[in-house]
Amino acid sequence: MTDTSLRSVTVERTGPGHFTATNARGGTISFGTGSDTEGDTDFTPVELLLAALGGCTAVDVDIATSRHAEPSEFSVAVTGNKINDELGNRMTDLRVTFSVVFPDGDGAERARAILPRAVKTSHDRLCTVSRTVETGTPVTATVEDA
Repeated sequence: MTDTSLRSVTVERTGPGHFTATNARGGTISFGTGSDTEGDTDFTPVELLLAALGGCTAVDVDIATSRHAEPSEFSVAVTGNKINDELGNRMTDLRVTFSVVFPDGDGAERARAILPRAVKTSHDRLCTVSRTVETGTPVTATVEDA
């Protein structure tokens, strides 16, 4: 592995059930337990996973299609079922669905034509997040000596 391959975030507890992740560039995102208390709109870790799946593929598809035409609508719905079985808590039936509209004009027909291929290529080769989920990369959890 090279220094350019390492990716990292740091997660800090900001209060009961509330956390902030900070990336190496200083960007932050808050998340929490998703409790049903009034006003708790924080994303849960599972929702962040779904957002990462959709976002990763959305970036790839946007790069491939928007060079031909700017979309007038571009959304990605990501769904899955959270289950608990003999393997523990996990997500199943993950589904990423694109809804993209290109207005008539220069390059729109080309953008429409390559959209399915761009989605497939992202899923099959480019999207690091979905490729990691599908290949089942092991996760190591440790406790640092205090």
